[in-house]
Amino acid sequence: MLKVLQLACLPDDEPVFPENGSWWVGYDMSSRQPIAFGLVKPSSQWRDTAYLARAGVLPAYRGQGLQRRLITLRERFARRQGYRWMISDTTDNTPSANNLIKAGYRLLDPSSPWASSDTLYWVKDLTKAR
Repeated sequence: MLKVLQLACLPDDEPVFPENGSWWVGYDMSSRQPIAFGLVKPSSQWRDTAYLARAGVLPAYRGQGLQRRLITLRERFARRQGYRWMISDTTDNTPSANNLIKAGYRLLDPSSPWASSDTLYWVKDLTKAR
């Protein structure tokens, strides 16, 4: 199911399945079909930091705040796990960048960037934002 969702929501990316992550899946309750997903995992670079690694919403369900809800759920989970910081990145994805801004994320200039040269990096202090 996660492979199908990733291919449908992110057709230009290869599906990922990290060993150390936690997934959320959103369903259309009338059809009981999966329509959205989100992944959070520990940062590979920083202690006390979780990484919003991947998220997607099927095109027919976009614009309903589902990605923001997935961000909020994963932040709550990270806080309960003891993480202080949340990071993420976006590349050529204005809707996702805008959702991160609305959720209180700020741009970050990491000392060791992990993606392409046109990637934007994001950070949020989970101890200050509720």
